[in-house]
Amino acid sequence: MYTFGDPAEWLPFVFAGLMGLSILVYVVLDGFDLGVGVLFPLANEDEKDAMIASIGPFWDANETWLVLAVGLLLVAFPTAHGEILTALYGPVVIMLIGLILRGVAFEFRVKAPAAYKRLWNNAFFVGSLMTSLSQGFMLGMYVMGLDYTWGHVAFGVLTAVFLTVGYSFIGATWMIHKNSDVLQAKAISWARGGIWGLILGIAAVSLATPFVSDRIFDKWFSFPQMLYLLPLPILSGALILWLWGMLRQMPFKNDRLNWLPFVAATLLFTLAYGGMAYSFYPYVVPEKITIYEAASAPESLFIILVGTLFVLPAIVGYTLLSYWIFRGKARELRYD
Repeated sequence: MYTFGDPAEWLPFVFAGLMGLSILVYVVLDGFDLGVGVLFPLANEDEKDAMIASIGPFWDANETWLVLAVGLLLVAFPTAHGEILTALYGPVVIMLIGLILRGVAFEFRVKAPAAYKRLWNNAFFVGSLMTSLSQGFMLGMYVMGLDYTWGHVAFGVLTAVFLTVGYSFIGATWMIHKNSDVLQAKAISWARGGIWGLILGIAAVSLATPFVSDRIFDKWFSFPQMLYLLPLPILSGALILWLWGMLRQMPFKNDRLNWLPFVAATLLFTLAYGGMAYSFYPYVVPEKITIYEAASAPESLFIILVGTLFVLPAIVGYTLLSYWIFRGKARELRYD
């Protein structure tokens, strides 16, 4: 039994929190630039240049959070890392190919001759789609306990589609903030349609989660445990209604408050993620391995924590700095 102050108790909890925070920040930040890539086929050539410009200064830094999350999983919870990555080897490979394709296409499309620009535009879209779908499939399989059955795979395919639409939604809200005029109007229209995919995705995961195990079912529907979760669906419903009403009224006069839809979308993702964290805690592999069983030795975790205290502020710092420096409307990217 753990006691207060026992490193074997609080260190795994701290690292689970750090890993969870890294995943959430990645989903929001890389989610919007993946969403911009997914929306690529809906725009004309000039609009695609403006879309790329809206994510150009950020997309590399956004992916740093994925590296941090996987790194923390490896060093802090090596048993879980092996279990999760073994079960999700296929979609992880697809995601990595998609990320590589996106990176290459991003750089090459700017410098390529006009005859080849369409090729790299398509590559950027395909890479974004591969990455989004694979992450959604991994989410679905994780929720289902990483067991491959026809039903679980079907649920994984469903969440793959919904997460991709959800990414396109948050990507559209980002473009509402970063772009103007015709492209902004298109982004508002895309967001009005994409919000339904986000709602359906959250609903699908929410309906499936309590039936993964009796333990989670009791957390959701037993008194008084259900009271801890109850604020999340209430806040989410209110947020969706507010967001829908806001999108119906946009663009606002003088383009004021154009950042609100992105903030609201971020809050929705955060609430959904909070519900998952509440449901699956203390398991890092659903219903199989807890964070305490999977954690490295306390001595190792303490050394890693010291390093994290230096690395994490640096990542947060340059992320915030990049968003501050490149605030405001996007401008055309230029390469010499």
